[in-house]
Amino acid sequence: MDTQDSLPAGDALEPALAALAAGAPGDPFALLGPHRDAQGRWWLRVLFAGAVGVQRRDKAGQWTPMTARGQGVFEAPTDGAGVALLRVDWGTHQQEIEDVFGFGPQLDAAVLAGIPDGDPHSIRTGLGAQLATDQGVAGVRFAVWAPNARRVAVVGDFNSWDGTRHPMRFRHEAGVWEIFVPRVAAGARYKFEIIAADGAHLTDKADPMARQCEPLPGTASVVGSAAGHAWQDQDWMQARAANAAGAISIYELHAGSWRRSADGGVLDWDTLADTLIPYIKQLGFTHIELLPVSEHPFGGSWGYQPLGLYAPTARHGDPEGFARFVDRCHQHGLGVIVDWVGAHFPSDAHGMQRFDGTGLYEHEDPRQGLHPDWDTLIYNYGRSEVSGFLIGSALEWIDRFHIDGLRVDAVASMLYRDYSREDGQWIPNAHGGRENLEAIDFLRALNSAISSTYPGVVVIAEESTAWPGVTAPAAEGGLGFSHKWNMGWMHDTLSYLQRDPIHRSHHHSEMTFSAMYAFSEDFVLPLSHDEVVHGKGSLLGKMPGDRWQQLANLRAYYGFMWAHPGSKLLFMGGEFAQATEWNHDAELDWALAAQPEHAGVARLVADLNRLLRDIPALRHGNRSEHGFEWSVGDDHANSVLAFIRHDVHGEGGALLAVSNFTPVERHGYRVGVPRGGRWREVFNSDSQFYGGSDVGNRGHVDAMPIAMHGHAQSIELTLPPLSTLYLQVSE
Repeated sequence: MDTQDSLPAGDALEPALAALAAGAPGDPFALLGPHRDAQGRWWLRVLFAGAVGVQRRDKAGQWTPMTARGQGVFEAPTDGAGVALLRVDWGTHQQEIEDVFGFGPQLDAAVLAGIPDGDPHSIRTGLGAQLATDQGVAGVRFAVWAPNARRVAVVGDFNSWDGTRHPMRFRHEAGVWEIFVPRVAAGARYKFEIIAADGAHLTDKADPMARQCEPLPGTASVVGSAAGHAWQDQDWMQARAANAAGAISIYELHAGSWRRSADGGVLDWDTLADTLIPYIKQLGFTHIELLPVSEHPFGGSWGYQPLGLYAPTARHGDPEGFARFVDRCHQHGLGVIVDWVGAHFPSDAHGMQRFDGTGLYEHEDPRQGLHPDWDTLIYNYGRSEVSGFLIGSALEWIDRFHIDGLRVDAVASMLYRDYSREDGQWIPNAHGGRENLEAIDFLRALNSAISSTYPGVVVIAEESTAWPGVTAPAAEGGLGFSHKWNMGWMHDTLSYLQRDPIHRSHHHSEMTFSAMYAFSEDFVLPLSHDEVVHGKGSLLGKMPGDRWQQLANLRAYYGFMWAHPGSKLLFMGGEFAQATEWNHDAELDWALAAQPEHAGVARLVADLNRLLRDIPALRHGNRSEHGFEWSVGDDHANSVLAFIRHDVHGEGGALLAVSNFTPVERHGYRVGVPRGGRWREVFNSDSQFYGGSDVGNRGHVDAMPIAMHGHAQSIELTLPPLSTLYLQVSE
């Protein structure tokens, strides 16, 4: 123990101790707790501002009053260096508590060395609020990275939010502040009181590593429970890698606005599971994708401006509730993907912005650290602790909550230093280029960490540019994602479908161009939330014509999409053709969903998902040009498209998809096919079952030896108006 002389009775507090009692920077563990004086005698010094009196219990179990020295400081001789048990008289009540300054350093050398190295495991296990036991006493170890702070104290329910009670020990080698606080239990709220590098007192900061947060409008962190969820999804987890290699059809939803309670509030995780899981099972989707569920202060951001990257939002309940939700999805054969935001964070005062008075998580220079579109802050990926913090967050969701995939938001904004910036508003990289080399290294490290530890977990990039090798392995110079959103396909096809059919012949390439690059990446075809907000209207509202034509257009579009190479993603409401754009403050239009023509669209989506699972040609070959062949790609005049999907694994026959994007019924339309025989009509978006006019081919057509489109055989079809047909040869 450090040597400290006792204070003679009646003398004023020495300056360093007086400063500590006033909440100023200092070394609390050098001044408080048990210490030897110059004569070798043990003294105990404690600080309880506002206390009427303090007693300590000696080894014989006797309570001895301590001498008040002013400003909340109490002192008494003691019988050794052990942790003292104290009885604090607050006037209105008494409190028994161990002396916090009798506990030694908390983090071991390996963890301390790993934090500045950016080791995600060290960051996950070392930082935050961790339930622990020290010298037989249960409590919480608090640790926070704030290397430039002059003082950090933990404040919370357990100390009346008094920053003088628990100033923390600084571990210089890692820039970390730590303390063990006895008798704190799960559920306690806390924050960090920080004095910045320049001496300014910062707004009390929430813990960036918090595993739980208090419900809004509060902004405090919450000590999480030590007991993990008792998972019942062993069968799913064992089969996860195989599931990820099969059909992927994703239902994207915002948990707060899919359905609402009777009083208009959001559903908790258990209630959401009760209603959502059977609905998704009926529709046949393989995965659900949740808009970000990390804790976020502003609901209008839909979760895309998070501050609690390690904590599920308290809007729907506690973390255990979220774990139960994922577990129940898995038990019913549904994968769970969450949107994960590592591109930026909001500048709320209680968050990570200038956390210790410096640009710690973000860049100091706004040309690198301020996002011009969203007025948010950009992570400093070149700082190892920040990179490790972010990778640790991703691993936390996968490990702690058994998440099956992450969809990484705004990847394009991470890759380019000049993203959404004019000349002079950005700083080139070390080679003079616009690429963000640090972000590239971070993304590769993120994907390598996930793929090497969690086989079958998908990591999907929302990347809107033509960056090469997004889904190529990091070891081969790619970014290492498993999938990439095909934003080009989405923009082109929606542009085409929004046109009046009379004009579509002049824009035929908008439907065919994606085949030129469809196999360059492992794509997801997204009709996401981004297409039904901010005045864009609903998918149905984008379609031209009267309501019958709008519905027919949308059904034909879905048929084209499900046959096109790539995994599928559809935002909630699209499955029943919601007529209005998404409102995050209200539930979907379930009354409309019950109307026959809209229920028909839902039946169509369910059948498309069933065909995706049942027909190998539709799910194999998404990365192989041998799995796709145009039959009719140039019929501009009639706005007809026809292509063949081949099963590259040889597990089933070819499938022919034919789309007629005009309201004209066409008879005698001949299409070349790769083999003779009877071709069964296995899907018709114009079926009366879906709300169509029931024009078709009476269930099948027979091929004839008439050469067409490079094939020796062809079939003659009736094409319904605004429709997509699937035909498969009988084996």
